[in-house]
Amino acid sequence: MSIFDILKLLCGLALFLYGMDVMGNALKRSAGNQLKSILGRMTSNPVKGFLLGLVVTTIVQSSSATTVMVVGFVNSGTMTLTQSVGVIFGANLGAATTAWLIGLSGLEGGAAASSILNWLKPSSWTPIIAMIGISLIMFSKKGKKKDIGTILLGFTVLMVGMDTMSASVSVLNDNATFRSMLTMFSNPILGMLTGLIVTAIIQSSGASVGILQSLTTTGAITYGTAIPIVMGQNIGTCVTAMISSAGAGKNGKRAALIHLYFNIIGAVVLMVLYSVLNAIFKFSFVDQTIGMWGVAAVHTIFKLLSIALIVPFSKQLEHLAKISVREGGEKSAVSLLDERLLDTPSVATERAEEITCTMADLSCKAFKDSVSLLSDYSEDKATEIRKIENQADIFEDALGTYLVKLSSRSMTESESRRITKLLHIIGDFERISDHAVNMVESAEEIRDKKITFSEDAKHEINVLTSAISEILDLTCKAFEANDIATATHVEPLEQVVDHLKDQIRLHHILRVQKSECTIEHGFILSDVLTNLERVSDHCSNIAGCLIEISEDNALNMHKYLDTVKKTDEEFERIYKEYRHKYSLEFN
Repeated sequence: MSIFDILKLLCGLALFLYGMDVMGNALKRSAGNQLKSILGRMTSNPVKGFLLGLVVTTIVQSSSATTVMVVGFVNSGTMTLTQSVGVIFGANLGAATTAWLIGLSGLEGGAAASSILNWLKPSSWTPIIAMIGISLIMFSKKGKKKDIGTILLGFTVLMVGMDTMSASVSVLNDNATFRSMLTMFSNPILGMLTGLIVTAIIQSSGASVGILQSLTTTGAITYGTAIPIVMGQNIGTCVTAMISSAGAGKNGKRAALIHLYFNIIGAVVLMVLYSVLNAIFKFSFVDQTIGMWGVAAVHTIFKLLSIALIVPFSKQLEHLAKISVREGGEKSAVSLLDERLLDTPSVATERAEEITCTMADLSCKAFKDSVSLLSDYSEDKATEIRKIENQADIFEDALGTYLVKLSSRSMTESESRRITKLLHIIGDFERISDHAVNMVESAEEIRDKKITFSEDAKHEINVLTSAISEILDLTCKAFEANDIATATHVEPLEQVVDHLKDQIRLHHILRVQKSECTIEHGFILSDVLTNLERVSDHCSNIAGCLIEISEDNALNMHKYLDTVKKTDEEFERIYKEYRHKYSLEFN
C-alpha cells in the first residue's frame, strides 16, 4: 500500500465524517421542533423512551449525538435520569442503521439480478440525489427546502467517502502481509482494544464501522477478526458523551456513565460468552470471510443481545451511575442553560424562554414586594428583594451570553425571532428588579426619617401602585403565554400610569402651597413616582416587543407604539376603561 493509497483512505474518511456531520446537523435543524417534542417531553414509559431513542438516532445517524443531547437534557432538567435510560438503550440500537445503509454499497448478485441490484446500490443513485440536493440549495428560498438539500448532499458526500475508502484499500486484496496482520485482531483483547482506540480517536462508531466495512472488500476480514473489533467500537463510541459530560452536573454525568456502563458490560459479557462457546463448539463461521452485510449483522446482533442482557437490570444500571457520582449541592436555574443544547436550537430556545420566565416572575414579585414596604417596612423582605436583584443580574448576563452563542447556530426563522425577542426583553426584566431596590431605599428613607404622607397622598399612591401591580401581571402573563391579546392592554395602561404620575405631582405641589405637605415629602414622592413610572415603561417595552415580533415586523417598538396610540380605536377604548378604573377621585 503506497503513501498515495493511505492519503486516499484518509481523504475518504474525512469525506465520510464530514458527510455524516452535515447530514446529521441538517436533520436536527430540519426536525428541530419534532426533536424537542420527542426528547424534551419524555414520559416515564421505558418502552416509549427506547423507541424514541431509536428513532432520533436513526434520524441523526449517531448514537453519540443522541447521547450528548440526552446528557444536555438531563443536566438541564428537561429529562430525568430514569427517563434517559430507555432513550440511551434505543440510541445504541439506532446506531446500527448506518452500517446497514453502508452495506447497500456492497450488494452483489448474478447476471440476472445485477441490473436490479445495481439500482439498489447508493453509488448508482447518489448522483441523482446530489443533483436534487444542490438544486434545492441553490434555487430554493425557503430554509426548509435548503435543509432538505443539505441532507441529500450530506448523504452523497458520506457515500462518496465510503467508496473512496473502499477503493483505497482494494490494493490489499492479495497482500499477504496485510492478511497476516489481521490474524492478530482475532485475539479478543487485541481486537477490542483496536476497535475502541480507533473509534475513540475519530469519535464516531458509524465511521469506525464504515472503515471496517471498507476493509471487507479486500476479502481478508473474517468473522473471528470482525467480532472483537465491533465490540470494541461500541465502547469507544462512549468517549464523545463522556467528554461532553465534563462540565455537566451530577445527573448529566450519570447519564453519560449509563451509556458507558451499558456498552462496557455488554461488550465484556458477550465477548467472554462468545470466547467460551467458541472454545467449546468451534464455530465454523469464525474463519469465514465477512462482507459489509456481515459487519452490519454482527453490529446489530451485538446491540440486540446487549439490550436483552441489560434491560432487566436497568434499575441497577441507574443505581450504579448514582453510586459513581454522589449527590452534590443543588443547581441554580442559570446552570440549566446547558451548552450541549445549543446543537438543538429549538430545545435550547425553549430552555432560555423557561429561564427568562423564572427571571420575569422573580423581578415582578420583587417589585410588588418593594411597593408594600412603603407602608409596612420589613427588613427580611428588603434583604430578599436585594437578593433577587443580584439573581436578576446573573440571569441577564447568563441569558445574554447563551442567546448570543445560540444566535450563531443554524436555525429556523421562527427560532431566530424568538431569540431576538428574548435578547430585547431580558434587559427590561432586569431593570424592573433594579427599580425594586430603589423602592426599598425609598421605604428605608421613609422609615428612618419617620415621614408620614397625608391621607390624600396615601390614596393617590395606592391607586398608582394598584395600576402598576396590574401592568406587571399583564406583562408577565403576556410574555409567559405569548399572549398577544393581553400584551395589547399594556400600553393603554402605561399611558394611564403616566397620566396618574403627572396628576399626583400636581396635587402634591398644591398641597405644599397649602402647607399640607413639605418639600422633604416631595423629594421622596418624586423618587417613588419615577420608579413606578419607569417600571411601567419597561412593561410597555416588553409588550411592544412581543407584538412586533408576532407580526413578523422589523423591531421598531417606538414607531409601532406611536402609530398605535394615534390610529387604533381599540387602544382608545381600553385606555378610557383604565382611566375610569384608576381614577384619583375618592369613591
